[in-house]
Amino acid sequence: MQQHATQLDRPEPTKKKAYRRLWADIRKDWDLYLALVPGILFLLLFKYTPMYGLVIAFKDFNIFEGVAASPWVGLDNFKRLFTSPDFLHVFKNTVIISAYKVLFLFPLPIVVAILMNELRKMIFKRTVQTIIYLPHFLSWVIISGLFIDLLSTNGGFINKIIIAMGGKPIAFFLDNEVFRSLLVATAGWKETGWSTIVYLAALAGIDPQLYEAAKIDGAGKWKQTLHITLPGMIPVILLMLILRLGTILEAGTEQILVMYNPSVYSVSDVIGTYVYRTGLGEQNYSFSTAVGLFDSIIAFFLIVTGNALSSKFLKRGIW
Repeated sequence: MQQHATQLDRPEPTKKKAYRRLWADIRKDWDLYLALVPGILFLLLFKYTPMYGLVIAFKDFNIFEGVAASPWVGLDNFKRLFTSPDFLHVFKNTVIISAYKVLFLFPLPIVVAILMNELRKMIFKRTVQTIIYLPHFLSWVIISGLFIDLLSTNGGFINKIIIAMGGKPIAFFLDNEVFRSLLVATAGWKETGWSTIVYLAALAGIDPQLYEAAKIDGAGKWKQTLHITLPGMIPVILLMLILRLGTILEAGTEQILVMYNPSVYSVSDVIGTYVYRTGLGEQNYSFSTAVGLFDSIIAFFLIVTGNALSSKFLKRGIW
């Protein structure tokens, strides 16, 4: 009897309780859960379903035979990948360009957000916000054409200034020593304003009373920024940095595709452009899929590692 009573008093399993709570939440907010359905369907159809195509990396894919009928080749495509001198060179370019963008462009929107947060005239502040946000909505095709006109050696505005100052015109889009800097500068011009939005939102969440207390203690703007503003932004900065690590091998493929040319392949050919040329240009779908899968695995590893290091040393992470 005592054993039977103990079994009756035993609490309901945790999983059953969780399912009951979930079902209760769904019944309570069924309209909100219904709104999730289009997004979930989008993810399933356009993000997860195409993952079936990853098997092409392990096959000698023939477009006429289809995925199922193409013969398996195991890890042959990956062996070719890791022994290809072209890929090693492309991988080096990708890391260098991404490192430049992280080093020079990641801190830029943080600085811009802090400066804009100090503006007190709302009309001027909104005007500046609008001006620096606008480039984000332009496609890289338009931006490429814009900078080609500005930097052209034949009547380009920038080269006119260089010549007027006694210098020689610079072929920005053809010079191997300049092209990487051009990629970083144009990416910063396009995306800095948009990234600033995230950090302005983080600044809005900082308690204004902290600044008032700091003023009473005699802290100037620099000390307020150092001891209140930056610590308040740390969670968002870490989040953005960890997410940025996941795209470090992307290196701005769309940007480079519309801006580079054979003259600067040696310094600008990255993994994304290499996949495009070998996959669509040479119709080598299996090899390009293997390159893309390698890229995704490295990106996943970087995100997990970055989050683990952040959680261990800074006690903060995205999960």
